[in-house]
Amino acid sequence: MRSGQVTIKDIAKELGISASTVSRALKDHPDISVKTKEAVNALAKAWHYKPNAVALSLRSSKSNVIGVIIPEIVHHFFSSVISGIEKIAHVSGYNVMIFQSNESYMRELDNTQALLSSRVEGVLVSMSKETQDLDHFRELRRNGIPIVFFDRICNELSSDNVIVDDFAGAFSAVQYLIDTGCKRIAHLSAPQHLLLGQNRLKGYSQALHKNKLPFDESLVIKCDNFDEAKELVPSLLTLPELPDAIFAVNELTAAGALSVVKKAGLRVPEDISIIGFTDGIVSRVTDPALTTLEQHGHEVGLKATELLLERISGGNMDYEPVTRVVKTSLVVRESTK
Repeated sequence: MRSGQVTIKDIAKELGISASTVSRALKDHPDISVKTKEAVNALAKAWHYKPNAVALSLRSSKSNVIGVIIPEIVHHFFSSVISGIEKIAHVSGYNVMIFQSNESYMRELDNTQALLSSRVEGVLVSMSKETQDLDHFRELRRNGIPIVFFDRICNELSSDNVIVDDFAGAFSAVQYLIDTGCKRIAHLSAPQHLLLGQNRLKGYSQALHKNKLPFDESLVIKCDNFDEAKELVPSLLTLPELPDAIFAVNELTAAGALSVVKKAGLRVPEDISIIGFTDGIVSRVTDPALTTLEQHGHEVGLKATELLLERISGGNMDYEPVTRVVKTSLVVRESTK
């Protein structure tokens, strides 16, 4: 039994044969005798020989690695997406390199440079909230690396996308609030340079319009995380006419809103109904538990990775971009009437 990394040369030296004979024996080459193959494979197994992945990738010009850039790993939606990515990648023989931008454009820039240096074959990206300059993604494309955007996408770049149906999801959430008797519905929205933010706001406003309810600008505030909700929701509660519902752009913002409303001595859902987007653990452990929209992150990860691997196997960058859409589903709990 040897210690350390075993090489083909080690096996060759032990058996008194050439390294090329060992290499061909391991590949079951027809020119190598059965006896030699058996001896090589037996020793390789006993010594726990593993092919050198870096050397193989350099030889084949294939790294069998795909890169992933996400804003936050701790977010339930993104962790669900990663599980979908890993599942397809593993079955297809690819390793996954994951980077977190932490909602920073500069970090995202560094992430793309690291992926370029690592010779990844393709990249899956959900953009940071700060990102508006897209040159770093164009550089990946110029280097022959296909990109599939998911969830946070940008229309300025002609690229493959896998998105949640944000418009329909937002519409169904607000329609549900209206169906349960709510008439003054506030919206805690995402930044409007993100298509996701635009589509959720459109779904909100369309539901109001369809039900002949006025769009009140004082009820729409840019607020898309827990801390901002704690800071900004109190202003909604000082309006001359209180909202009777809040539709939040994600579950952490909804949880922040819930805590502010309860602290103000108001009851949920009797005084104010609250609904979020993303069905993670947070939605289940708040008191009351949050009504929310399930984004099916695992399915987003599956579809995005399948699409990326299609592009990689196609072997060229001259393809017509496609957008695949994953539907949301409403999960009703105790935070709504």
